[in-house]
Amino acid sequence: MVERHGVVTFKNEPITLLGPELKVGDPAPDFRLRHSAFSDERKTLRDYAGKIVLISVVPSLDTAVCDAQTRRFNQAAVELGDDVRVITVSCDLPTAQSRWCGAAGVDKLEVLSDYYDHNFGLAYGVYIPLFGLDHRSIFVLDRSHVIRYIELVPDVTDHPNYDASLDAVRALLV
Repeated sequence: MVERHGVVTFKNEPITLLGPELKVGDPAPDFRLRHSAFSDERKTLRDYAGKIVLISVVPSLDTAVCDAQTRRFNQAAVELGDDVRVITVSCDLPTAQSRWCGAAGVDKLEVLSDYYDHNFGLAYGVYIPLFGLDHRSIFVLDRSHVIRYIELVPDVTDHPNYDASLDAVRALLV
């Protein structure tokens, strides 16, 4: 497994990410993410065939920045329309995700769990082994699931560039 040290920070201290450094133009790696703790069924990239996909990665929904990020993209999901799927990936258990979504009124995007085997974080190069969490990042995939936008937020405690990621999605809608 590729280790990438110092690419990003946590509170200005360099941390290590595991997995490849993906680039714009790369085909998006497949993933297997749970949406329910009580089902072995997994969501994969194939479930979004023909759709533009915005993947918002947060370490844990129970933190202020992750909460704000997920709420922001939930609002955006409404205006982006049916050709776009917005997914939030976190390492929270699906039951915690469901509880958080209910309390926050988040119902316009999918929240999926990378808790069990971290296959998303490892495939997308955002897994932080120090914490057992995925690094805050945004991936925008076109209808063929080619990566068209990537943001690895420089410090895991910072907000992503919401406008730039949403502009990348809107550019694919024309």
